[in-house]
Amino acid sequence: MRATRFFVATLKEAPSDAEIVSHRLMLRAGLIRRLAGGIYTWMPLGLRVLRKVEAIVREEMNRAGAVELLMPAVQPGELWQESGRWEQYGPELLRFRDRHQRDFVIGPTHEEVITDIARRELKSYRQLPVHFYQIQTKFRDEIRPRFGVMRGREFLMKDGYSFHASFEDLQREYRNMYDTYSRIFTRLGLRFRAVAADTGSIGGTGSHEFHVLADSGEDAIAFCPGSDYAANVELAEAVAPASPRPPAHAPLTRVPTPGKIRCEDVAELLGLPVTRTVKAIAVVHDDEFVLLLVRGDHQLNEIKAAKIPFLSPFRFATDEEVERHLGCRPGYIGPVGVADHVKIVADRTVAAMADFVCGANEAGYHLSGANWGRDLPEPTLVADIRNAVEGDPSPDGHGTLSLCRGIEVGHIFQLRTKYAEALKATVLDERGQPRTLEMGCYGIGVSRIVGAAIEQNHDQRGIIFPAAIAPFEVAIVPLGYHKSETVKQAAEDLYARLRAAGIDVLLDDRDERPGSLLADVELVGIPLRVVIGERGLKDGVAEVQGRREDAAQRLPLAGLAETVIARACAART
Repeated sequence: MRATRFFVATLKEAPSDAEIVSHRLMLRAGLIRRLAGGIYTWMPLGLRVLRKVEAIVREEMNRAGAVELLMPAVQPGELWQESGRWEQYGPELLRFRDRHQRDFVIGPTHEEVITDIARRELKSYRQLPVHFYQIQTKFRDEIRPRFGVMRGREFLMKDGYSFHASFEDLQREYRNMYDTYSRIFTRLGLRFRAVAADTGSIGGTGSHEFHVLADSGEDAIAFCPGSDYAANVELAEAVAPASPRPPAHAPLTRVPTPGKIRCEDVAELLGLPVTRTVKAIAVVHDDEFVLLLVRGDHQLNEIKAAKIPFLSPFRFATDEEVERHLGCRPGYIGPVGVADHVKIVADRTVAAMADFVCGANEAGYHLSGANWGRDLPEPTLVADIRNAVEGDPSPDGHGTLSLCRGIEVGHIFQLRTKYAEALKATVLDERGQPRTLEMGCYGIGVSRIVGAAIEQNHDQRGIIFPAAIAPFEVAIVPLGYHKSETVKQAAEDLYARLRAAGIDVLLDDRDERPGSLLADVELVGIPLRVVIGERGLKDGVAEVQGRREDAAQRLPLAGLAETVIARACAART
């Protein structure tokens, strides 16, 4: 491709509302342009990257035995009403009515549509298993779209859905997709981790997320360096302390702590480690008031807490509710001396503590030396309700946990029969009896991968695309193309030879200053560049430099094409 026949639209500065690296660089490199909040046009350069991601995803899905189709973006509201998600999904579901006043939605996902196809088309167990997938535009009306394509309202997604006659066969396909996704992200040239995850609003019984590892990632991942264990912090088990609860030694003492409501501040005032403190979080379920207790340096995990049967679902108590049940405003509440009707759920770590500090249920005071059994009854329930932290024992028993940040780019679910039951999707089994379909769901954020790849691969000069998804594999930068016939001829000859070898090459034949040409090539992240100039040609050399390399190599013109072809081909593997 010649740059003068393409469209390169780089910017010196990114718009001020671009918050993260990928958003800034995608705008500066001319990959995307904003149309509205969370809605972007993919410009020619960005579209080349997007299509390369899409091609790898499609190749691996086909290789895995999935069959591609394309479902409508616009879906009848009655399907969502039938599944029960019409109200459950919330305001992110963009609803509208047609001229006949019939309800429709712009699809954020396609479980309802594909299940409708299954119940119409699949009649016998002999047609199973089957796995349909599509690469389709989705729309979710995010309340605050941000970070460019990382959290947009309109996005490109690969979503696949498998149907099975048995749970065992669903588990087989789930493993197949786990392996397929691992191949996809490996081919994309990304550092990633597959982690056990919560099923969330999609539902089901088993789930893994695939995260591109990046310091800017929104998700925290707990993993064990000494084993294969990895889980989203929302799901990672915080193992109970191995040591039993020590005996009580300190007397229960009411201590003044005026203005100190944070555990860290209370611990500093009393000259104690924050690990000796306990914080109480007041929640309500169906008008039932409950105290959740976690250690002062730990954070409540709302997803874990919501799985407790008598708490599902819960909300945080209002100040008025706290004062009504505990006689104290928030900031000084604790479990000692509460009324019998108040249930207490203690995290595993708290249940193993002795002589701890907690709120006294009196403004400006805390209690030190609190002990289970002596000063307050044993908790109603002991459960894992906190986030795992660095150094916690690994749940698999092989060392301790470390934490890293990740960007979720893929998610696979064992949906089981959730949607099939709601939409009455059945097939006849071997005995001619109706059997509800078992179902799996497998998603990849195709457009999000582009942003995640940039978050993981960039420097102060711009993007460093993995070769598999770079807009071009090689850039030829002739210095003085429009002034020197010698430079022009050498560049054209190399361009022709690379194209003949099947290399995706950009010849930057624009009449721009050399500094601008070189800066643009680095900004857009092309993995390999060849600089041809009059001075080098006089010495019989050209400069070849990889995007990750600090310095260029001066290579002889004889054999230059073969060297560049070999390097470009090697980068593909």
